[in-house]
Amino acid sequence: MGVIDKFRLNDKRLFISGGSRGLGREMALALAEAGADVVLTARTQDSLDRTAADIRAFGRKVLAINADMSDAAACTEACERTLAEFGPIDILINNIGGRREATPVEAQSYEDWQRLFGFNVTSCFICTRIIGGAMVDSDRGGRIINIASISAWKVLRGMGGRHYEAGKAAIAQFTRSVAADWAQHGVTVNAICPGIFMTEANERWTRTNLDRLNGFLAQIPAGRFGRPDEIGPLAVYLASDASSYVTGSMYVIDGGIGLW
Repeated sequence: MGVIDKFRLNDKRLFISGGSRGLGREMALALAEAGADVVLTARTQDSLDRTAADIRAFGRKVLAINADMSDAAACTEACERTLAEFGPIDILINNIGGRREATPVEAQSYEDWQRLFGFNVTSCFICTRIIGGAMVDSDRGGRIINIASISAWKVLRGMGGRHYEAGKAAIAQFTRSVAADWAQHGVTVNAICPGIFMTEANERWTRTNLDRLNGFLAQIPAGRFGRPDEIGPLAVYLASDASSYVTGSMYVIDGGIGLW
């Protein structure tokens, strides 16, 4: 097999949560272009339909599931439906998460902490248990990619909502732990740790936080924020045979902001 062939994903099946917008959409499109059929979930039907249509344009099969993956019951149903209707999954990308709210710790209620921390970790656990567990049981191997963040270890100044840092740190260690458990089954588990990317959500945030955003920009050695399409090739690598000896690793893609 040639080097380029190791990156091809023909006849592979991907399940990605939160795959209709932002970084999730770019990863879904990249893996589809590399040859994978795709199951994607999202809460918004319009964006789900648009991304599904773009994946079909590559000639790939798509199962689009409208589901709030932060809800444990909905997440479980989406995973079980996928295995029943789409067949075995070769690649799992646990993508959903975010800060959502910037409440300082001293002002945050226990209920809000639980809800927002859960938003970043619950679906990762459930999807890994159900879809990743099926990889283990099938003895076919597989690839799991968890989307963590540089916030798993780096604290951004002036931000509230520390449930996000705590949740992403949990994802990083969950990645390492499951990688150790499942390596013997041929299932690799790695994490992508993005810095600041100009997704639609971040573009909206900048409209009311321009000074803070410029402060972050000044800390990035590359001198710019990430473009969403720049994450796709890294996801293809971790999903493919090119990364077959890589597991339990954190892949930082941040323009160097994590160096300081």
